[in-house]
Amino acid sequence: MLNSPVRSRTWTDSSVNQKFASEPEKILRTTVFAQDDVSSIPQWIENNSQNTYDTAPLWQGGTITSSIGETVKAGKKNLSLIIAAVVSIAAIIGVIILIIVISSINSEESESELSYNSAVSAGDYHTAGLKSDGTVVAVGNNDYGQCDVSDWTDIVAVSAGYHHTAGLRSDGTVVAVGDNDYGQCNVYDWGDIISLSARYHNTVGLKSDGTVVAVGDNNSGQCNVSDWRNIVAVAAGDGHTVGLKSDGTVVAVGSNNRGQCDVSDWTDIVAVSAGGYHTVGLKNNGTVVAIGDNDYGRCNVSDWSNITAVSAGYKYTIGLKSDGTVIAAGDNSDGQCDVYDWVDIVSVSARGWHTVGLKSDGTVTAVGYNVNGQCDVSDWRLAD
Repeated sequence: MLNSPVRSRTWTDSSVNQKFASEPEKILRTTVFAQDDVSSIPQWIENNSQNTYDTAPLWQGGTITSSIGETVKAGKKNLSLIIAAVVSIAAIIGVIILIIVISSINSEESESELSYNSAVSAGDYHTAGLKSDGTVVAVGNNDYGQCDVSDWTDIVAVSAGYHHTAGLRSDGTVVAVGDNDYGQCNVYDWGDIISLSARYHNTVGLKSDGTVVAVGDNNSGQCNVSDWRNIVAVAAGDGHTVGLKSDGTVVAVGSNNRGQCDVSDWTDIVAVSAGGYHTVGLKNNGTVVAIGDNDYGRCNVSDWSNITAVSAGYKYTIGLKSDGTVIAAGDNSDGQCDVYDWVDIVSVSARGWHTVGLKSDGTVTAVGYNVNGQCDVSDWRLAD
């Protein structure tokens, strides 16, 4: 009876070597037992030499012989499986990392775009600017306190209306100051807001679920947006409200006396802006469409190209080009369209009779009607 093994090594007994002399591809591996049992090993091998044995120890049900060829083959097979498994796991990890990186980049780009597009806002007689630290500055007419924003914090977007200013906070709530005769500042119970637009006597908010809320003057039905769904952007005009849907189509409610709400056939739209009596849409190919009152040629934008942002003023339209320059169409009685020498612009806002542009270095420029000082922004630096 063989005793428990002590350690493994190659057996070199002469009788064993003779037994396997005709089969050189086999190398005998044995387990050394207690010294008094060594003499029994050759006979054990003789009795079991026709079988193929694994190399597991006897106490695990194995035997004391094996074929080196089969062992090598098994080892190679196992090694191949291990390598394949490692490669597969590495590939999966790589894909996951790539997805995370791309998502991070897209997120950062989206946040940057939102910040740029919401950093400056021209009201009818005042201008608001969002600083990189989440605070807000404002200049211009302050008869209704619409410029009293110095104590605002954690703001991620601003929008200036006729005589009021609204700010979106990082937690999705909204603050507002200024004229509230129509309830346009009654936004303190809003939540989950991701974008907003203030115009004339209205404030419109886009919620994270794609629905829309609105407060203020509703004489023309411009606040009737409660049934809107799948909205990704909103724009408040002087008497109408426009919504961009996730499929690139557009909806509009409110005054349509100049056809400014006739947008049901628009497609491939990526941005919208509502003016006094016209509506402008930016298409995904960088071209622009406009509808409504075309007095002063404010809707003459069909030849525009390489546009990345649009903004509709009272009787004019502004377009930001991909190279950072700006173009304009429409009323220029107050110089609000004198933007052809602007460069390095990343965001534009047109409202009333003045136009504001944010430059890539965080400084701000403005042209147009300045009786109330709404264009006095040359000392602003919104980003460090």
